Amino acid sequence: MSVILCTAGYDHTIRFWEALSGICLRTIQHPDSQVNRLCISPDKKYLAAAGNHNVKLFDIRSTNLTPVMVFTGHTGNVTGVTFHCETKWLVTSSEDGWVKVWQTKDGVVQRSYDHGIPVNDVVIHPNQGEVIACDRGGNVRIWDLGENKCTHQLIPEEDVSVSSVTVASDGSLLCAGNNSGNVYVWRIHQKMDPDGGEKTDLIPITQFQAHKSYLTRVLLSPDVRHLATCSADHNARIWSVDPSAPHNIKGNEGLPTERDANAFPLETSLEAHQRWVWDCAFSADSAYLVTACSDHYARLWELSTQSVIRQYNGHHRGAVCVALNDYSER
Repeated sequence: MSVILCTAGYDHTIRFWEALSGICLRTIQHPDSQVNRLCISPDKKYLAAAGNHNVKLFDIRSTNLTPVMVFTGHTGNVTGVTFHCETKWLVTSSEDGWVKVWQTKDGVVQRSYDHGIPVNDVVIHPNQGEVIACDRGGNVRIWDLGENKCTHQLIPEEDVSVSSVTVASDGSLLCAGNNSGNVYVWRIHQKMDPDGGEKTDLIPITQFQAHKSYLTRVLLSPDVRHLATCSADHNARIWSVDPSAPHNIKGNEGLPTERDANAFPLETSLEAHQRWVWDCAFSADSAYLVTACSDHYARLWELSTQSVIRQYNGHHRGAVCVALNDYSER
């Protein structure tokens, strides 16, 4: 199976699709709860499905509908899940206020980080040594796995929930989106400290209002040329990432306070959705985007023409998460 496309949501099912034809190939029942987030392992062997209190790991190449592993330990909805680059471990975030790092092979927790407030999303830095999470209290925190502590805390807007974070595949940018519809962008700069180690600096680039309602997802494309945003306003939007964006916007404690309107110009607005757009996933070549919407549909967009070229119809309630892996087999 060269292209793996999965969707899930409030109808307690996970669906596997033939991406080009739009045919549903397989359905897995998830009776315990709705599915909040999906993630396909980089090697395409596993699908992680985050639900209420746990994460289930399914063998993609098996016809067995039973999970091969269940990660239990959270006490609230699991809101984020992502894999280590070699699938050795995965990271989760939860409404119980915790970020957890698990061994994939046995489900043992290796690290636990307490935000003290519901955590909305989590990503792994490409260096595989840092975890970035955001929470309902308006915080973006960077956790260093080696030092086992929080090294950075950013508060884009006081008391405004940060719903989603994304980090560039080359480790150059960090973006966060919040419930005010605003996006905040920092450039990540690694430098040597006096002790000979590396220190991470976050340099504010820009902030802008992407939507006039809740942001549900922000996602940088694999080629780091586009930023996708999803929102409760029934739209997904694509913003151009300008690699020459300024580095010297004035800010307080690392927070951008001046908007450069040309830093992330709007490329297109994808407006066929009828309800909230919850999630999205780029193709490997960054030319296509799949969106998941409360109107029960997932849609495949060709970004060059701004058109829907496939619609995935099968969910009986809202589709709230999508995972796509169309990278070539190694």
